[in-house]
Amino acid sequence: MYEVFADLHVHIGRSENGKPIKITAARSLNFANIAKECANRKGINIVGIIDCASPYVIEDIENFLKTGEAYELKDGGIIYKNKVCILLGSEVETSEKGRNGKCGSAHNICFFPHLNDIKGFSEEMSHHIKNITLSTQRSDLSGYDLIDIVEKYNGILIPAHIFTPFKSYYGNCTDRIENVFKEKYNKIFAVELGLSSDTYLADMISELEGKTFVTNSDAHSLPKIAREYNKMLVNDISFKEVVKALKNEDGRKILVNYGVDPKLGKYHRTHCDNCNCTIETKEPVDKCPNCGSDKVTFGVFDRIELIKDKETTKSPANRPPYVYQIPLSFIPGVGGKTIDKLLNTFETEMNILHKLSKDDIEAVVGEKIANNILNAREGKVKVESGGGGIYGKVSAE
Repeated sequence: MYEVFADLHVHIGRSENGKPIKITAARSLNFANIAKECANRKGINIVGIIDCASPYVIEDIENFLKTGEAYELKDGGIIYKNKVCILLGSEVETSEKGRNGKCGSAHNICFFPHLNDIKGFSEEMSHHIKNITLSTQRSDLSGYDLIDIVEKYNGILIPAHIFTPFKSYYGNCTDRIENVFKEKYNKIFAVELGLSSDTYLADMISELEGKTFVTNSDAHSLPKIAREYNKMLVNDISFKEVVKALKNEDGRKILVNYGVDPKLGKYHRTHCDNCNCTIETKEPVDKCPNCGSDKVTFGVFDRIELIKDKETTKSPANRPPYVYQIPLSFIPGVGGKTIDKLLNTFETEMNILHKLSKDDIEAVVGEKIANNILNAREGKVKVESGGGGIYGKVSAE
């Protein structure tokens, strides 16, 4: 067995012929470009593309396979140039009974082994979604019903960015995910934490103790791929092996979760939409202490404070370490040209963030930026909390 890097949540912005898929994602995000970015610049071995149920994307995949650069595996997944395994996924928004009787909604990322499986899923979901060509459209299903359809087509379902104030189970639907999935809760063997939370926050909720945590980028542009990712121990790169790793079966497992400091996430703390300030009080508040407005976007940290049922974080013995990483794009002084220069020299962002010495980096971009990269690697930077859809900020100490 060997170690691989996996990012299981990447969006497609446009199809090859320019049709919109994920409206908020970059035009350059198409199936082929994602495969190339992972292979040539990011050093990602397994990527989950979660807009593959769109008929436009299915057509792109079929054309991509005809080029001879990629092929389907018997054990599931598409292999690109023998470097990257692409998992065919779909992000589905479910309709839930929210707290206080209000209507809630949650995102789910669903993965399927083969193109024929996701074709069947796409056809069936077209009866539950108004526009199947677009990504992450609201369905008329609950997660309770969706998981049966996913399994019908040999797939798996992972609740996405579970604490985000909009479009997530804990964020605006329920205090306990088991209340949604009921007797099917044991079919959920992994959950995605999201950029604004980490292992230590999530493990304040006891119902998550038996679930594998995954950290993914939710990338809406090529540079954002692998801002969060997982290190897995597998026998090869395939759908079957990923599922085993998520289930901790036969020695396969997640070895490390790599994620940004949750303070950098867009929804870490509560944010006042009226006076545009991030609220960092000790206790969660539903009114702004500065202006008194109740027009606030509740933060992930604050939400967990409200619903946690443990006083201190005690993770299960088999929980992998959570390693903070600050992507190059967040590091002070590192812009697009600097990133290109680094990648042209050192091949992948993984090498730069985790492996290279200061001397190597300094020879390419100078001492100041090299120091900033090393300080970010070692946690010697100041981080301002994000909130209300605005990312946190990194500044050199």
